[in-house]
Amino acid sequence: MDDISFIGAGRVAQTLSQALIHAGWTVKSIASRNTTSAEALAGLLPNCRTVSMVEASQHSFVFLTVSDDAISKVCSELTWRVGQSVVHCSGATELTALSSAQKQGAQVGGFHPLQIFSDPQSALEKLAGSSVAIEACPVLSKTLHEMAHALGMRPFILPAGSRALYHASAGYAASFLLCLLHEAVQLWREFGLDEAQALQALVPLAQGTLTSVDRRGLVGAMSGPLSRGDVGVIHKHINALDAVGGEHLAFYKALTRRQWPLVQISNRKTPGLRPHLEALLGKLPDEPPV
Repeated sequence: MDDISFIGAGRVAQTLSQALIHAGWTVKSIASRNTTSAEALAGLLPNCRTVSMVEASQHSFVFLTVSDDAISKVCSELTWRVGQSVVHCSGATELTALSSAQKQGAQVGGFHPLQIFSDPQSALEKLAGSSVAIEACPVLSKTLHEMAHALGMRPFILPAGSRALYHASAGYAASFLLCLLHEAVQLWREFGLDEAQALQALVPLAQGTLTSVDRRGLVGAMSGPLSRGDVGVIHKHINALDAVGGEHLAFYKALTRRQWPLVQISNRKTPGLRPHLEALLGKLPDEPPV
């Protein structure tokens, strides 16, 4: 395919367009309401030029890499035709946002790389090996799968109507990790270490956990006092966090309760542990995850 255009020149477009070029595809044009961003991105791509949105929408394959809230509006403002493929890269927005293009005869789809794009260069380096959620009709789905494989990605089919749940849940493995680290950083400040010192120590620990999950699964990667049935240590944690005040103790208890299902399905479960834990943490979940 040698007739690809991007409408939207943000971080996803910056990453995906360059990855496609490196994989042997051709990106002909970039369009954006921010002409400076469009020109900067087009300048990174061989034989690519900056055009208007109307001109970009005339290509046979168009990526709509605008913000989620703008997808439907931008799509409805442009004219589409039979034989085109119009694809957005949102994880949370359903394909109904592209209904205007579909009604005019274009094939529509979703291609959502499951990766962090806060740093496009880092995302470009990590794209190969990442997964990508694909939703489209069979013909376009085949093309998107070919594209994914060319990029070294792992495609999977996302069922219609599941995008919001999929995107929300993926956040636990992405931006919500920042919340956990932020919580830890705040607590490290209590004993005199700043954010840089805390992250220098904690990031390798987090990376080690993720490596263990990748190799051994969730249950196999379990560590910490709950996995050992060490109620005494948990009691010490609670006393220390209670002394700090704020919501730190409530957050700790909530997370520890959510670990309990993993302990239930592991081989390290300690008989009779539940009543002692519930006295400290409150009611634990009854059933392990399926």
